[in-house]
Amino acid sequence: MELFLEQLLNGIAIGFIYALITSGLALVYGILRILHVAHAAIYALGAYVGLGVYILTGSLIVAIPVSMAVCSLVGVAIEKFVYFPLLKYPPYVPLIASIALLIGIEEILRLAASPYIHAFPAEIPIDPVPLGPVTLSPILVTVYLVTVGVLAALWFISTRTELGLAMRASSQDLHIAGSLGINTSRIISITFTIGSSTAAIAGILVGIYFNQVYPTMGAVPAYKTLALIVVGGLGSVPGAVLASVLLGISETLLIGYAHIPLPRDALAFIAMIAVLMWRPQGLLGRR
Repeated sequence: MELFLEQLLNGIAIGFIYALITSGLALVYGILRILHVAHAAIYALGAYVGLGVYILTGSLIVAIPVSMAVCSLVGVAIEKFVYFPLLKYPPYVPLIASIALLIGIEEILRLAASPYIHAFPAEIPIDPVPLGPVTLSPILVTVYLVTVGVLAALWFISTRTELGLAMRASSQDLHIAGSLGINTSRIISITFTIGSSTAAIAGILVGIYFNQVYPTMGAVPAYKTLALIVVGGLGSVPGAVLASVLLGISETLLIGYAHIPLPRDALAFIAMIAVLMWRPQGLLGRR
């Protein structure tokens, strides 16, 4: 029973990290209808920037905001100089450009920081938390607190502010929202800022959780998160979060605990196939 609880808590942590990545991806798709594969490269960039700032300052409180700022600037630059000029073309054109960006940023990281794995030995000033027969490590506590805080902030912004109302209007119909006086260009930039910031936080949490940062760490999440937003419902942030948490728990319990003979990364695509067959709109998506 103790092993099961440990695996469950680890699965929730992995699912929370997936949720941070997919929520930003779902926000971008909801407004521009673009599969932003390069989002995973921003996640890797966030891990590297966070690691570099932490080595210089020894403080995660400094590393996280700096990483968020850098990734936000990169995300907005991608939107302005890559995606915006390509919106007049079919959707597969921005998708191809996004894949090229993913590969390009990975290569830049490899050249700048070497192709080797770097440790992220962050010291977290939090005491372990006893939880029945198991104990939450400082890393797990950090993942839980940061993720819940970020997701709560996203919920508040999207449901309780004028900015959130404008974002939801733009996601329903960008052109009509613009005709009603909403500055859609500003809304798109803010969306990329929010999405890139959450990706940066996810990159730092993954680096701390696994104690490793490397150039291609975004390769698998790039395609796994696409499967997750399909499972959750394209453009649905709550659906993406739900699918992410369910996947994190399923991967850990089915592969790590039950030892089902499947590749860990296959579960997301199996779930996507099942959803497309029986519920094409996704878990929380609309027809």
